[in-house]
Amino acid sequence: MHHDIECAWKGGMAFEADLFGRIVRMDAKEADGGHDDGVRPKPLILAALAGCTGMDVVSILGKMRQPLSHFNMRVKGELSSEQPARYVSFTIVYEFKTSDGLDPEKVRKAVELSQEKYCGVSATLRAAGPVGWEIIYL
Repeated sequence: MHHDIECAWKGGMAFEADLFGRIVRMDAKEADGGHDDGVRPKPLILAALAGCTGMDVVSILGKMRQPLSHFNMRVKGELSSEQPARYVSFTIVYEFKTSDGLDPEKVRKAVELSQEKYCGVSATLRAAGPVGWEIIYL
């Protein structure tokens, strides 16, 4: 199995990636020669990490019959100081609501399963640096 995408230059510093019929526009800041008309490429890596593990956690908690009304993630990617600036570590903060009545052990198990077994983005990024995580309840 493999994934193929197309990415077309749209002038200046802008590119549009066709991800299976969904278009993602990328562009640079004006200070870097762009028009600030799209997302930056590097943070898309963090978004992919959040989406991948988030889908796992929602699916696993659903199978565990855990009630869920709020789920948010914050992802931080630490950049190297030398060029090319690259991510050297990642931290995911999983946020849930205490009022949902979630079983904290089941939440922890869902996150662990995502990080250790299911999330292919986490597995891929571990080659670049550690992927840490924590769970908080609001």
